[in-house]
Parts: sequence; structure tokens; C-alpha cells
Amino acid sequence: MVELAVSESPAPPRALPARAARPRRCGWENRYLRVVLAADVLVALAVGAVAFGVRFGVVTTYNQGYLALAALLPAVWALVLGFAQAYDKRHLFVGTAEYQRVLRAGVTLAAGLTFVSYAADIRLARGYVVIVLPLTVLATVVVRFALRKRLHRARSRGRHLRRVVVMGHRRAVADLCRQLRRERYHGLEVVGACVPERRPRPTLGPVPDLGVPVYGTFADAPEAVTVAGADTVVVLSCPELDGVALRRLGWQLERDDVDLIVASALIDVAGGRTTIRPVDGLPMLHVEHARLRGSRRVAKEIVDRCGAALLLVGLAPLLAAVALLIRADSPGPALFRQPRVGRGGALFDIVKFRTMYTDAEARLAELRGANEGAGVLFKMRDDPRVTRVGRYLRRFSLDELPQLVNVLAGQMSLVGPRPPLPAEVAEYPEDMLRRLVVKPGLTGLWQVSGRSDLPWEEAIRLDLRYVENWSLSLDLVILLRTVTAVVRTSGAY
Repeated sequence: MVELAVSESPAPPRALPARAARPRRCGWENRYLRVVLAADVLVALAVGAVAFGVRFGVVTTYNQGYLALAALLPAVWALVLGFAQAYDKRHLFVGTAEYQRVLRAGVTLAAGLTFVSYAADIRLARGYVVIVLPLTVLATVVVRFALRKRLHRARSRGRHLRRVVVMGHRRAVADLCRQLRRERYHGLEVVGACVPERRPRPTLGPVPDLGVPVYGTFADAPEAVTVAGADTVVVLSCPELDGVALRRLGWQLERDDVDLIVASALIDVAGGRTTIRPVDGLPMLHVEHARLRGSRRVAKEIVDRCGAALLLVGLAPLLAAVALLIRADSPGPALFRQPRVGRGGALFDIVKFRTMYTDAEARLAELRGANEGAGVLFKMRDDPRVTRVGRYLRRFSLDELPQLVNVLAGQMSLVGPRPPLPAEVAEYPEDMLRRLVVKPGLTGLWQVSGRSDLPWEEAIRLDLRYVENWSLSLDLVILLRTVTAVVRTSGAY
């Protein structure tokens, strides 16, 4: 475990480095907001024009009113998005809340249009409405997703990052530094830390292997912000920082317009499951149970099966071509079946395209020593059992497309935890069995976050995070991210 370097013997006071320049984050945030607004307007304008052309073709006396409606759509759509808080900077840069608000705006616009047409006795062409509303919502989500991916790429190159001073115990600070360096798309760059007071007092020093300086104790936080040129302070859970201390820290930081973030001790619990309710003047954080049943589960089931059916029909020519290539490349069947563990521990046969020679299982024992996988998984970057065609199928995840049959049969979901082998489940500790309360998925957080390159513990943590916080909007984001993950081909072998 990486720990912060703290001097164990008294040392003379060290001169702090010169004050770092604090970047103005408002500039790029405001530019990003203007780009999002312009994109929403252009999307609505384009969708309105396309819907008019598809439904009516040419302008006539009858459809001039719809032409005016198409011209008004961009302004109305931007206004509804504003009321739905889809331009709130707290939700724009990471997470699924932005997409949830876009979907909410679409529902609001549909309800408002229905009410106005009924109240004013306006007879709208249903074909036009059916085209324009869903297409506007879908196109807005896709364009916003593309803009966010562009932002994340910029952050991976060190741009548009918030400079953060972390306050907490040494081990917790080291864990947060390691996670934020791995997931730079969050936009937080740790530039310093403050740790609990000890005797002797900690002096300015780096975190081994991370290079984060320690700027003293919690009492030195305001000075640390100034010296490091930070614009954000993250407070980790520790008993030394109670409500009174946090209130005083907030008063000190507000003078310089420095953001204060309090990190909850709850592990992988999304904000949608937490609410703050005052009880006799005390803010109580209430945690709702994970959504494992009810109407949302039924909606997910419907989306899964309908989506799988549509994808199987649309991809039928590709599936047939891949099957022919497999048969031509090596002897054996095109499909490969393997027992996997589904929801509640039920066994089912997963269907995949065969990417290995037919004697792959018999040759596994001789390759055990070359295992590059994490945990109980066996993975090799250059597995000699993989066929020539199989390498291309794995690189672009085409071997997993037949699992749509499992989704259609109700054994899997489009999005969910990775389907485990029975041998893996037999070695699970008790906490990992939580993965089995939902159906495994064709894709999931594990696939869009690195696939086989992920450490075993990180893959399990991502699966548990999905189980605890799943939603239809999160599923949509994961499906969109799956496309980019497949194109990158990282971690696929």
C-alpha cells in the first residue's frame, strides 16, 4: 500500500514553494456550456427539418404550420432542457445525471405538446410527432456524449483539470490519488495533501511513486490551497474533521471561491440513492436500497429483449458472414457453448463465436504457467490456441454477438456484470456473490473500463458498483461507451 512520506524526526521549517498559478476554470467551463447549448439548438433544427421532409416532403398550404413548428423547435427544446437542469454544470462533465435530465426534458416536452394540442384543439400529425420527439432526444444524448468524450480526451492530456488539495489520512489520500490518476476523465488532479496532525508535525514531502506534496496538517489547508494554486479541496472521511471543523473550513475557502467537496465513506453508492433529510436541525444522509425489483426492472427486461431482437435482425448478414469465415479458417463448429452462472446462481449455456481451435480445453493445462489474467481468470495476449480469424473477432468483440440469443431468452441482459464461469463463482468470497442478484450482461462497466487489462479487484468493484446503482440511463451510457471501447480494442485479447 502506498503511503504518504512524513518525516519521523523534528525538522526545521521548510520554505514553501512559490505560489502556483491558479487556472481559471470558469473560462473553459463556460465555453463548454456554450458549445453544448449550440449543439442542442442545431440538433433540434436538423431533426425538425428531417422530420418535416420525411413526413411531408414539400411545403404546401396544409403543412406550413408544421414548418413554423420545426423552426420553433430549437428554442423550445433549449428552454425545456434549461428547466430540466440539463445545463447545470454539476452534471455536465461526468456521470449519468446529464442524460437523465435530457430524457426527462423529452418526456416533459411530449407531455406539454399533448396538453397544448388538446387544450387548443390542435390536430397534429401523429407521424410527425412520433419522428421528431424520440429522434430529438436520442440525437441530443448522442451529441452530448460525443462532446463529453472529447472533453475526457482533453483531460487525459492534462487539460481542463481541477487542481485539488486532499485532506484525510495518509492511506485514504494515497488510494484517492491512485484512483484519480487512473480515471483522469473525472477532471480532478491532486496537487497536494493535508494529513492529521502528528508529533512531529509533517513537513513538505512527496507521496512515493505519485509525487504529491504534503502541505502540513488540516489547519494548514487554506495556506496549502494558496501555495498549490488549487481551486478545489476534497475532504475524505476522518473523525478529526467534524461538522464544526468543516463549517470553519468552508468559511475560509469561500473567500477565494475555492470549491469544497466532502467525500462520503459510502463505497460505490450513487447520488441517486442518497438524500439529505434534516432531523432536528441535523442533516441526515439517507441511503435507499438498490433497485433490484419493481417497475424499473420490468422496463429493463422489455428494453433488453426488444433491443436483442432488433439487433439480431439487423446484424443477421454480419453474423452469417462471420460464421462462414470461422468454418473456412479452421475445422469445427462456428458457435461455442460454455456453462456460465446467471442470476441467482442458475447455470445456462452462453453462446459465442468460436475463436479457438477445438482442442483448446485439452491444451489449457500446459499453458497455466503463462497466465496473464487476474484472479481466477486465465488470459494470454498471444494465446496459441486462438485461431487467425478468432484474433480479429476478439479484437473487435464480434465473438460476443451471439450472446444476443441469451439476452432474447432472458438469461442475460444487454448491460450487466460479466458472466462468470462456475469455477470462478466457487472461489468467490461472500461479498462477490452480490454480482449474482442481477443478470450478467453482454457489456458492462468492466468492458468499457479496460476489459482484460483491468486488475481482478477493480473488475469486481465495477461489477458491484453496477449492481448497486444501475439505471436505464446508465445502461444507455454504457452502450454508447461500448462502441468507443470496441473501436479502441484496448484490453481485448
